[in-house]
Amino acid sequence: MNMKPSGLIAVFLLLCAERRSSGMSHPKPSCRYPPSQWCRSLEIAIACKVQKQCMEVNATRPNQSVPPVSITLYYESLCPACRVFITQQLFPTWTMLQDIMTVTLVPYGNAKELQSAKSPFSCQHGEPECSGNMIEACIIHLTGHSAFQIIYCMESSADVVSAARPCVQLYAPSVSWSSVDLCVKGLMGNQLMHANAAMTRALSPAHTHVPWVTFNGEYSEENEDKAMSSLFRLVCQLYKGVKPPACTGATVRLNRGFC
Repeated sequence: MNMKPSGLIAVFLLLCAERRSSGMSHPKPSCRYPPSQWCRSLEIAIACKVQKQCMEVNATRPNQSVPPVSITLYYESLCPACRVFITQQLFPTWTMLQDIMTVTLVPYGNAKELQSAKSPFSCQHGEPECSGNMIEACIIHLTGHSAFQIIYCMESSADVVSAARPCVQLYAPSVSWSSVDLCVKGLMGNQLMHANAAMTRALSPAHTHVPWVTFNGEYSEENEDKAMSSLFRLVCQLYKGVKPPACTGATVRLNRGFC
């Protein structure tokens, strides 16, 4: 799952701010394109009168010839340590640095494949985790770029499995829950989990715990320690291109407060 942003939200917000200041709240009728396409070509940018904003956004984008930092997370849906890493490190870092990183999620972890048609997998945290793993595998397969937001929504909820349906409805309204349910209960769900099992077994070195994180396809204890402490800082360090403003911004010192 390659999660790349549209990169045009900044244009939309900037244009909205300028138009509010000039007493305008909506694009002129001559612009027939949605905000996501305003910078798609020079012709569209001119038609929508945002060529200046598009030039500014393109100037600050990372060099596309420099590959992004590729992060793969091998995890379990109900593993407490995995949930902490996803919600407190991986998702916040991706939110700020998604222009220079990609994320692949592999829900399986310490599960085992069984020779049983009725229950083909056993999971470290029981049957609910097997259900959560398969639901998340199906969501990743069906929802594309929205998948990470849905997984974060689930993993930050009190009940991961029960949160799946409302999280899908919130972040991928065009995807019906019936399609997710069909995947989970049908052959596709088992095929996706088998593929995740194969990916996990192929790790070298073999994983000894979860969360297990690889960077550009490689695992090291040093990078793991850094990722658990500050994944944001590590991604900025590993990126070989010109650092985005988020990486080079001055450190903000917060005032301590007490209640």
